[in-house]
Amino acid sequence: MSTLPLQPSASLRVYDDILETIGRTPLVRLQRLGRDLACPLYAKIEAFNPGGSVKDRIAVNIIEQAERSGSLQPGGTVVEATSGNTGLGLAMVCAQKGYRSVFVMPDKMSQEKIQLLRAFGARVVITPTAVAPEDPRSYYNVARKIVDDTPNAVLANQYHNPENPRSHYQTTGPEIWEQTGGKVDGFICAVGTGGTLAGVAAALRERNPDIAIGIADPPGAALYSYYTKGVLESSGSSVTEGIGQSRITANLEGLSVDAAFQIPDAESATVAFDLLEHEGLCVGLSSGVNVAGAMRLARQLGPGHVVVTVLADYGTRYASRLFNPEFLRAKGLPVPAWLERGKTMEPALV
Repeated sequence: MSTLPLQPSASLRVYDDILETIGRTPLVRLQRLGRDLACPLYAKIEAFNPGGSVKDRIAVNIIEQAERSGSLQPGGTVVEATSGNTGLGLAMVCAQKGYRSVFVMPDKMSQEKIQLLRAFGARVVITPTAVAPEDPRSYYNVARKIVDDTPNAVLANQYHNPENPRSHYQTTGPEIWEQTGGKVDGFICAVGTGGTLAGVAAALRERNPDIAIGIADPPGAALYSYYTKGVLESSGSSVTEGIGQSRITANLEGLSVDAAFQIPDAESATVAFDLLEHEGLCVGLSSGVNVAGAMRLARQLGPGHVVVTVLADYGTRYASRLFNPEFLRAKGLPVPAWLERGKTMEPALV
C-alpha cells in the first residue's frame, strides 16, 4: 500500500495577528478506519484553524473583499444567515477588525454554537427551521431584512458569494496538492454552501483533470438525487448540522461530480464515534459524513489511489447532542458503549 512522502517540518514563526494563522492545516492519515481499504485515506484537520472550523478560510476572504470593494466601512456591521461555523469565523474576524456582527440561525442548531457567537460579542437571532426558503421568517430573509434596516451593514452571503469557493481554490485545494505531493486521486466532502467542494475541485482538477470528485449527502438533502438522477428531490431528514442542501447554490453552478453517496445518520454517527475512539479525532457529524463518503470513494477507486476529505470542525461544539445518550436514542442513533460507561462515576483513587 502506497503512502505519501514525508513533508519537512515547517519553520516556526511569529504572526502579526490571529487571522494570519488561518489555513495550512495538517493532513492526517486515518490508520485505523482505513486499515481495511485498498488505498490510503487522508483527512485535512480544519479544527486547527483559529476559529475551529473550515469556515475561517471563507470568513476572512469575504470580509477583506468587502473592505476592498468599499461596501464595508469602518464601524460597520457584518450580517449572515448561518448554521454556526461561518458565523463563528466571521465573528472572530469582526472581533479582530473592530466590526459589529449579527447572525441569524435556524432553531435546530446547538447551544454551544450560539453561546460561542455571543462570546465573540455577536448578536444572535433565532428563526424557525421548518419554513420554506422564500418564507419571510426563513433565516435567509431575516438576515436580508436586518441588512436593509441597518446602516453600513453588509450581508456575507456565503451561499452565493464567489469569495467562498475562491477561498478554497486559493488555499485548501493547493494545500492538499502540496501535502500529497500531487498524488491525490480523489476528493470528497459534504455540501452546505458548496464552496469547499467546488473550490477544492477546481484547484485539483486544474492540476490533474483526472482527479475524482465526490459528494457525500445526508438524508433530507437533494444533491445526491441531483447528481445521480438529475432531479432535485429529497426524502427523510437528518440531525446533522451545517450540511445538506435542497438547491443548486451559485457556488455549485457548473460543478460536475464523479461519485455521489447518501450517508444515513446512523452511519455518520458511527464513523464520528470511531474517529474519536480509534483515531483520537473529536469531530462533528458532518465530518462523519465526509469520512463515510471517503471510505466509499476509496472502495470505488480501488488499490493504488489516494483519497482525501476534510474534517470540518471540532466535536465539542456539538457536545450537548453528539455526546448525549438521551438525544442519540431519541433520534434513533447508536449510542457507543464508552458513552454509556461515562455516565457512571468511577470511584476515587486513594
